Amino acid sequence: MTTSSELDARDCVVVTGASTGIGAASARELARQGFHVLAGVRREQDAEALRLPGIEPVILDITRADHIAELTARVNARTGALRALVNNAGVSANAPVETLPLDEWRRLFEVNLFGHVAVTQALLPTLLRHSGRLINISSVGGKIAMGTFGPYGATKFALEAVSDALRREVAPLGVKVVVVEPGGIRTKMADRGIAVTNQLAKAMSPEHQDRYGPLVQAVTAQTAAFTTKGTSAEDAAQVISKAVNARKPRTRYTIGRDAALLTRLTRVLPDRMLDRLVAAGLRPYWPKTAAPSLKQAADRA
Repeated sequence: MTTSSELDARDCVVVTGASTGIGAASARELARQGFHVLAGVRREQDAEALRLPGIEPVILDITRADHIAELTARVNARTGALRALVNNAGVSANAPVETLPLDEWRRLFEVNLFGHVAVTQALLPTLLRHSGRLINISSVGGKIAMGTFGPYGATKFALEAVSDALRREVAPLGVKVVVVEPGGIRTKMADRGIAVTNQLAKAMSPEHQDRYGPLVQAVTAQTAAFTTKGTSAEDAAQVISKAVNARKPRTRYTIGRDAALLTRLTRVLPDRMLDRLVAAGLRPYWPKTAAPSLKQAADRA
């Protein structure tokens, strides 16, 4: 049986947002490879479900300074090196730009951007001492923003910008920064995101319902279809493991064929042509009750 001192002597990886999905799968995979994984979860029941050999769950809400301070103290109390920080925590909510209350915009940014920056600032000195690496889990939504994906996409576009700047700042100091861009992944987060989107749609004013209701229905149906056919969390964890372990990791990894295709298209197609392709892909999901003028307007966008 491995003792606590032996675990503390192992190289460590911190994974935030490890309660379910990609985070939990990554924690299990990295522990299997011999790392001591500090897995951030928000509830005790999630901690118990994740408590496996090599995994030490820690209660972590990345928007709380006291939680981050406790995590930092735990990392620095270990004798082993901090090999990597995987910034994976996140929330999802889709709504048209006009309709989403500013408090919801702020909530998304607090978790999907500012929380990651706070954890990074706290642990970067340790990563620098150990020549570790930083893995930021972005999204294909950090490269292309579909209709209603403006709020979520804005947080991911911002995370991509922070990652680019940080990569250029710390590469000469021995720390590698890697961005991972998943497409459709079969996780509870995806299901929760759809549920939140439906709640936000119900709260829209009658005027907004007329204006955007069919679009929200179409995007939600398309998202559900892509998620059902998406990559498993376990396969996503293999990509994250590669980003942690590769001697010379790429600056970006995509997960899933949809992410790989869309990120390539954003690099080569003019905006208007990309708009037409997005509209064509959405067309089969428009509700049959939608006014023809709305569908035609979407196709002309």
